[in-house]
Amino acid sequence: MIRVHDILAGTHGRLFGSISRNDLLARVVHDSRDVDKGDLFIALKGERTDGHRFVPDALEAGAGAVMVDESWFRRFDLGDLPVIVVPDTLVALQSLAAYWRSLFSEARVIGITGSIGKSSTKEVISAVLAQRYEVTRSRKSFNNEIGLPLSVLEMTPDTDVVVLEMGGAYAFGEIGHLAQIARPTIGVVTNVSHSHLGRMGSLDAIAKTKTELVEALPADGLAVLNIDDRRVRAMAERAKCRVVYYGTDPAADYYATELESHGIEGISFTLHHGDVQSYVSVPLMGRHSVHMALVGVAIGTELGLSLADILRGFQAPDIQLRLLLLPGVNGSTVLDDSYNANPASCVAALNLLAELDATRRVAVFGDMYELGTYEEEGHRRVGGRAAETVDALYTMGPLARLIAAEAVKARPDLPVEMFDDKRALEDALRRDLRPGDLVLIKGSRGLELETLVSALRNQMAEETD
Repeated sequence: MIRVHDILAGTHGRLFGSISRNDLLARVVHDSRDVDKGDLFIALKGERTDGHRFVPDALEAGAGAVMVDESWFRRFDLGDLPVIVVPDTLVALQSLAAYWRSLFSEARVIGITGSIGKSSTKEVISAVLAQRYEVTRSRKSFNNEIGLPLSVLEMTPDTDVVVLEMGGAYAFGEIGHLAQIARPTIGVVTNVSHSHLGRMGSLDAIAKTKTELVEALPADGLAVLNIDDRRVRAMAERAKCRVVYYGTDPAADYYATELESHGIEGISFTLHHGDVQSYVSVPLMGRHSVHMALVGVAIGTELGLSLADILRGFQAPDIQLRLLLLPGVNGSTVLDDSYNANPASCVAALNLLAELDATRRVAVFGDMYELGTYEEEGHRRVGGRAAETVDALYTMGPLARLIAAEAVKARPDLPVEMFDDKRALEDALRRDLRPGDLVLIKGSRGLELETLVSALRNQMAEETD
């Protein structure tokens, strides 16, 4: 809940219509389809559409007030409708979030950035800290100039910790700007890889954008850095606060040895912290998940939780990545990793596929976007690993043909099919998948391969589980 006078204080907006400064509004939303009774709808101008078009829809859905640009407001007679007018709604949203954050100065804000793993790391940290604290976290992957402010605005007087994803790597200054809004006290950097290389030009440029989070931390804050990534490790030089490292390097403050994968049961390892060694088993699939586990342990320990409490947090349903395994058509199993893709995450997914039991291992890869000069090498890298891992390979899109070509080059007898039409790919999989097959589906977000996952799911089998 947020009072109108706080909205006006945070945005310097003007109030019109049937609403008073003392009224309470429920949530702040920017999608008219999500509006519930009493919400504040902020009309934002996007690349494809202008949110002001949906002001009538938001009011019809029960919005307690709408926030609009001055230029739009001048064009219409809105009568007695509850309206807050600002020069620019995006700027107002960000200013309101910064103001709202200032009201909860005692709350800890944890910012997470990196090329891959931000969302999963957010869920791990949130689940761990929820064992002791009242935690608010980013919804979905709300991590940009719109999503982060909306997440900050979900803080309440009861909130102890806020866990926020912070940006991809689209431009210099982006993460620094988000940090000005959220004022993180703890910063986590997962890795630097080729995601968005096409926009940023080099890995060093991507690392520079991620470093903005570390630079923004206060002197009494904490930077939690992946020691196994040399670019992340080097970010410590830019920190004015204490730095804690995690990883598999024994030089880290929290490191893992004797790492083992147990398929869908998760991973186990020996945790080292100071002079203490502990055997740890967590339900995160794939050896690469050890970094998420170590982040959870590091943050939990630094915020005063016992290892027993931390491990209890790992049992939360939201972080049990085994739920990505779904019953598929023809008695197959779908490993849904369709949300996004870059070469590093694709290789990690193939490594996970190799660790899981299956009659046949099948991979479906779509194009990977925004790789810039690494485009051909990145796709071929995935193809080389696929040749070592899978029993059948399907690709979707012109770039993914490079994956197929490299896989066939390394292993000429590998069954490979290439598609440019998603429906044709679906038909082929429905035809070819067999009982006991494990099929990995992965590609860039723009391909919307989640629709392929949905088409291949055996809904009846799920209902009877």
